[in-house]
Amino acid sequence: MKRIALIVGAGPGLSASLARALAKRALHVVLAARDTSDLRDLASEVGATTIDCDASARRDMASLFQRVDALDGTLEVAVYNASHRVRGPIAELDPVAVEAAISVSGYGAFLMAHHAAKRMLVKNSGALLFTGAKGFAESAPFAMGKFALRGLCQSLARELHPKGIHVGHILIDGTIAVRSSSDAGHADDMLDPDEIAKSYMALIDQHRSAWTSEFEIRPWAERF
Repeated sequence: MKRIALIVGAGPGLSASLARALAKRALHVVLAARDTSDLRDLASEVGATTIDCDASARRDMASLFQRVDALDGTLEVAVYNASHRVRGPIAELDPVAVEAAISVSGYGAFLMAHHAAKRMLVKNSGALLFTGAKGFAESAPFAMGKFALRGLCQSLARELHPKGIHVGHILIDGTIAVRSSSDAGHADDMLDPDEIAKSYMALIDQHRSAWTSEFEIRPWAERF
């Protein structure tokens, strides 16, 4: 049977680095995004399955996991990397756009956890990893969604760790480069997606006697 790793909210940058790192571990990668047409090259490179899915839509997420089930494997890793950014002064934000942003970052993360936990609880093992962030000026919708995600992760860790499922919340505090620092022209004052992926893999490798539930990643030049 296949060992499956799911990435919800897949795209270039971090998701691509995660897909490559997971594929190197002989996991069959599933890339889920609202539009996966721009993921064809990546999918071909790592042998991934692509599935179009709106992370904030109940039916889409239920269908996504049904299709994962049809791959005849076991879900070992699920990564939530989806977010929807709406920026602007608080007095000028469109409430409809704000609602959509919070739905993707917060409710979508719940939906992934809901469906993935059902699969992982059957065998009392697996890893649920969530990409978080900090709030910054004029980022109220993004910040609210990410803080909801953090609260979800804190609750999940206390519920699921004793049942053998590792829950990790990774706070990314800085700008992620599109390319790795090993590529020409990329300075290391931005977050290297390949290096971030190594930290995600380290979480997966942790022994259950010393599981990390949350950590923060920032480039060395980032100001506090």
